[in-house]
Amino acid sequence: MTRRIQWEQIGLAIAALCCTLTAAAQQTDGILLHPLFQNHAVLQRDQPIKLWGEAAPGATVTVALARKEVSTRADATGHWQATLPPMPAGGPYALSVRAGQAHQRVDDLLVGDVWLCSGQSNMELPVWRSLDASSEIAAAAHPTLRLFTVPQAASASPQQSFHAPVAWHPATPDSARDFSAACFYFARELQKTVNVPMGLIQAAWGGSRIEAWTRADALRAHGGMDTALDLLTLSSRDPVAARAKWGEQWEQWWASRPGRTADDTPWRPDRQGSGWQKAPLQLGAWERWGVPALSSYNGMVWYRTDVTLTAAQAEQGAVLELGPVDETDMTWVNGVGVGSEYAPGQSRAYPLPAGLLKAGTNSVVINVLDTWADGGLAGPADAHAVRFDDDTRVVLGPQWSFRPAPESAAPPLAPWHAATGLSTLYNGMIAPLGNLGLRGLLWYQGESNTADGPAYATRLRTLRDDWRNQFGAQTPLLVVQLAGYGQPADAPVESGWAEVREAQRRVVAEDPHSGLAVAIDLGDAYDIHPPNKQELGRRLARAARYVVYGEDTSAPSGPSPHDARRVNDEVRIRFDDVEGALVTTGANGPIGFELCEAIPGRCRYADASLDGREVILRGPHVASGARVRYCWADGPVCTLHDRSGAPAGPFELPVEDGASR
Repeated sequence: MTRRIQWEQIGLAIAALCCTLTAAAQQTDGILLHPLFQNHAVLQRDQPIKLWGEAAPGATVTVALARKEVSTRADATGHWQATLPPMPAGGPYALSVRAGQAHQRVDDLLVGDVWLCSGQSNMELPVWRSLDASSEIAAAAHPTLRLFTVPQAASASPQQSFHAPVAWHPATPDSARDFSAACFYFARELQKTVNVPMGLIQAAWGGSRIEAWTRADALRAHGGMDTALDLLTLSSRDPVAARAKWGEQWEQWWASRPGRTADDTPWRPDRQGSGWQKAPLQLGAWERWGVPALSSYNGMVWYRTDVTLTAAQAEQGAVLELGPVDETDMTWVNGVGVGSEYAPGQSRAYPLPAGLLKAGTNSVVINVLDTWADGGLAGPADAHAVRFDDDTRVVLGPQWSFRPAPESAAPPLAPWHAATGLSTLYNGMIAPLGNLGLRGLLWYQGESNTADGPAYATRLRTLRDDWRNQFGAQTPLLVVQLAGYGQPADAPVESGWAEVREAQRRVVAEDPHSGLAVAIDLGDAYDIHPPNKQELGRRLARAARYVVYGEDTSAPSGPSPHDARRVNDEVRIRFDDVEGALVTTGANGPIGFELCEAIPGRCRYADASLDGREVILRGPHVASGARVRYCWADGPVCTLHDRSGAPAGPFELPVEDGASR
């Protein structure tokens, strides 16, 4: 290639860049709109369209869309909000916003239905991890499906905007690949009968608890969390003080455990107790240390080491740096709590209070909780150090000691933990959505709350009502009932998973604007993330057609139990929402039914047969049965469905006396 040709090509590239920059300057002379409102966005049809953003304080802001124009004024802080009249589905449109000399234009805007898809890892699971992913991705070109991912962020206080850049994308193989499979397949299925543009907003975080997604005021209204919520508030203005106070609360929990002695205070340099052993110099996952007791251990392990400092170092401001920790740590320096995070595989950086460090030997103690796969402090050993204000660094150790801490009860979790705290994900991911117009909410979460199943119904109602306060009083809520996970039980068992499923069923049943997608049969005994999100999407769409669009769907979620009544020597369970009749697979009658006494832990399997839309239970325990349970286990085998193939989901019902109605 000659030098002349090279310079010509460079000149053309520069000219093209100049043209692009000129066009951009003509389109946008100022960022006036909230980041939600960008090219390719979808606005909710048939509702007043609320738009907002930032301008100069007191400036007049004019908004124009599809020949409709409205003006408003920015407040003293520069925030403005405008409302345009409702519009039917359509587009593409251009949105124009002016404030003085500032002008912003948004193109390729559609009006249709907007869905917020939230929850934990089964909502986060992307299309590339679903069934037949290669074919699904190759076919994922849907111009009127628009995708928006809320950046993962946790905060101790509500945020007005996102912590990272965001964008709307038309569905293409590239954009759909990493998007929520459950959300994407739901909308794709729904568009087969609801032919309007759809905007999908993914706000999900693997391993998250429902409390993290709920506003602090809503949690406080139900009581029992005031101390933790006060600590969360303190952490937003003085995180060092909050961490020290949390350390004291954690210590009180440790001291309250059965069999604990007053001298067993591992975080104190002067009373660390017995049973300590030397850890490998390079640390790493404890399962790989060659210690038989830790080879498959999930629980808590204590770590301790020392760091020797000069007087000049101890007088400086400092941060304790820890390499990746899996999963949750509670960390002390010289017996004072300095930090705690739930952040599997991530490093920590804890500012140390002034005056905490001293010349000479300083103690560092870390309690690590791991509940899944590998756990512990990752190596190399020099990843753990104290960094000073002058940017010098002193590595901890080199010798670490460890002590397993067998403990059946999990330790308390700090309220600011990202996925397991209180309001943290609401503040960082839901609050920035403001009062955006939505068609509905999709919620797939609960696995992280199965250790406290009985409380889940209250938590789910609180989240539902809280989000409706933000997005609209009758915003529909579609809930995915937890899929099966784990080996089938060989005898009746108590199950936190089953308790969460029952809470989901009951909360949905009490509300005419909620729908349930039964997923018990889509589970995988060995994988907490079942890949068949296509069928899940179909079931969510089926529920939406009934709850949201008012279609005459006789069985929006499959067969649902109505009541259980004792009649003579049998218990008859009546089902609603049955297409055709009840049917079963793999046996002459359905399996998985239990008759239970009133007190917990007294359940027995019952023989069952079908009679049209009823299941009949017979056997010697009918007379003492106070409750009926179906598919009550973490990973049960469920064989009851109707002729459409829709499964009956897990449930528990009281047994009433009297003739069937």
